[in-house]
Amino acid sequence: MSEKRKLLVVRSIVFLLFAIAALAAILPTPHPEGEYSATTGDVAWMITSAGLVLLMTPGLSFFYGGMVRPKNIISTLLQSFVALGIITFLWYAVGFSLAFGDSLGGFIGNPLTYAFFKDVGTAQHPVLGSGLPFVLFAAFQMKFAIITPALITGSFAERIRFWAYLVFMMLFSLLVYCPLAHWTWHPDGFLAKWGVLDFAGGTVVHISAGVAALAGAIHMGPRRDTTPAPINIPYVILGTGLLWFGWFGFNSGSALGANALAVDAFINTHLASASALIGWVLTDVYRGRKISALGACIGAVVGLVAITPAAGFVGYGASLFIGFTSAIISNYAVRRRERSSLDDTLDVFPCHGVGGISGMIFTAVFARVGGLITGSTELFLAHLAALVVVVAFVFGVSWLLYKLTERIIPMRVSEAQEIDGLDLTQHRESVLV
Repeated sequence: MSEKRKLLVVRSIVFLLFAIAALAAILPTPHPEGEYSATTGDVAWMITSAGLVLLMTPGLSFFYGGMVRPKNIISTLLQSFVALGIITFLWYAVGFSLAFGDSLGGFIGNPLTYAFFKDVGTAQHPVLGSGLPFVLFAAFQMKFAIITPALITGSFAERIRFWAYLVFMMLFSLLVYCPLAHWTWHPDGFLAKWGVLDFAGGTVVHISAGVAALAGAIHMGPRRDTTPAPINIPYVILGTGLLWFGWFGFNSGSALGANALAVDAFINTHLASASALIGWVLTDVYRGRKISALGACIGAVVGLVAITPAAGFVGYGASLFIGFTSAIISNYAVRRRERSSLDDTLDVFPCHGVGGISGMIFTAVFARVGGLITGSTELFLAHLAALVVVVAFVFGVSWLLYKLTERIIPMRVSEAQEIDGLDLTQHRESVLV
């Protein structure tokens, strides 16, 4: 790749972000202040939940960073961490509007509805946010938008150019994540009208990230060296702990208040993660492997993924079953992937994609209202149909976005850069002494 082409891409991104900042400062965008019906306890919990969800992205950095070679740790950490900055710009400018603006046929929000947080202030919205200050609802949702593209990075770790990743991340956020959030979480979204249940992002976050990761791994091709990397187990455990802790805000915060629903989601989140941890390590033992800290951590995260769509809709016993069973399913998917030619570096699709799919199906089975166990099939069929639509949409559009990004800037580093490591070649930094 020529330095001239790289410089053009860098300057374009810098100009775009500067333009957003400048317009944010000078545009007359009203931020209405006013009354809201939520209690101070609800507001306090939602501020806390937004902070907990934000913490998940640094947690993901350590979780992923501990599973790559030492020469790629900083790059892998930064690929997650940088989303905190880039997606915030996009969400403020247009992303929130695309996800939650006035519905255009149930497929996308009007990009002008809340552009640059116009009409987004401390006054409540008549429909969105359940009586919270509207800007708090927007901030909470922003954290979901941040972590979703960061999840994808594990599939092409150790071989992607940093600037190409930034281009893809911005395109994915606007053209995949925002439409999917609108379909599912906006009252007028077509999946919401189908009755599809996604309490906290099993479909919007994890299936979308997992399927986009599958497309990315196929597009990028395998690394030149696919021998197992030395694992930094303390990093992985630290990342898992931060993710588990932050996930209480992710799921319990999606109740949008300090209420009984939040309590149910909190308990269900913990039960599923704990049972998945045990399910994963027992599956490893059954397959003749030793119990490992890495397996325990991956299992715990799979449980968190699987319970996310169901957290507010199922009972406690169902949560234990969902976590345990999803861990077995994802463990099997990882072993299948290992025997294939697919180089999904950190198994994003088998864990997040398959885990999210399992959770979406189990939600329709065990939902206390309308679930298959109640004798109703309508919700289950709606979830199966939505699953087909979502997977096809995410894979197809993500594949096109990888191709488009490739035309803007080559995505893969050179062979020499891959050998030297991304930390030095992309960032001139290294953890190696």
